[in-house]
Amino acid sequence: MDRAARAFWLRSPGDGEIRAVDLPEPGADDVVVRALFSGVSRGTETLVFRGGVPESQYGTMRAPFQDGDFPAPVKYGYLSVGVVEEGPEPLLGRTVFCLYPHQSRYVVPASAVTPLPDTLPAERAVLAGTVETAVNALWDAAPMIGDRVAVIGAGMIGASVAALLARFPAVRVQLVDANPARAELAEALGVDFALPGEATGGCDLVVHASATEAGLARSLELLDPEGMVLELSWYGDRRVSLPLGEAFHSRRLVVRSSQVGTVSPARASRRTYADRLALSLDLLAGHPAFDALITGESAFEELPQVMPRLASGDLPALCHRVRYETGPESG
Repeated sequence: MDRAARAFWLRSPGDGEIRAVDLPEPGADDVVVRALFSGVSRGTETLVFRGGVPESQYGTMRAPFQDGDFPAPVKYGYLSVGVVEEGPEPLLGRTVFCLYPHQSRYVVPASAVTPLPDTLPAERAVLAGTVETAVNALWDAAPMIGDRVAVIGAGMIGASVAALLARFPAVRVQLVDANPARAELAEALGVDFALPGEATGGCDLVVHASATEAGLARSLELLDPEGMVLELSWYGDRRVSLPLGEAFHSRRLVVRSSQVGTVSPARASRRTYADRLALSLDLLAGHPAFDALITGESAFEELPQVMPRLASGDLPALCHRVRYETGPESG
């Protein structure tokens, strides 16, 4: 079997390249995966691409199979779908998801891959890590039947949260974004849409995912007394201010963070990382509306030109899908 592969590396902040890679010999408990697709998570990955990871978060922000160190050179990413070419018989030939960077072929422990449900297209499965983040957020938020919820920020994470909330009984969900074009996305996901100034207040819960100071402040304004803002945004090395004067204390409001790096404390004693990912894949399989989150596609070899455009906003995107050659000779 060909042991050659190609990988996308951040050579220096703002400058990426494709490098040749020699794969290690797989062990008895390893698999060799040939990539079909990977996804660029525009928020986190473009922040990494710009060199915006704070030094204090270098350890926390490491991806499971990252090579190199922040700020660069580094091989970073975590949304890969491929076919098992070598490995244990139950996995051989299966299409799997793995938290691996953008690379044409790779070797990982068999325990690091999760087979896709038969009904989940490989093209959609690049969203698994995003939906997993949304699942963890809803475990943290614990919305209840009949709740009034706003999701501020119609990016990958916010839209995924809204899509899952739309399936909760009698929950009023409104997706809020400053870009009026995101109304089309909200319609595809089956939720209401509003611009920030027109959003409906009286919320029991606001999920904030816009990564803006204005969005976080607006989140507090939309809450009913004793309501909660669940903060999903990650600001990297940016400082943000929050209006905690005025009626913040008298209304007994709550701001709580959520992060996918650990299983929510609400489920940690009963669910593993593998359980959470398997649930996310099942949700994706049963919800074709998630296809609306994939807003562009390019070939793997084009990544050095595509990433700067994603980082600058010149190429607007939610999830940008990367396509690999599908033949056994790829790599």
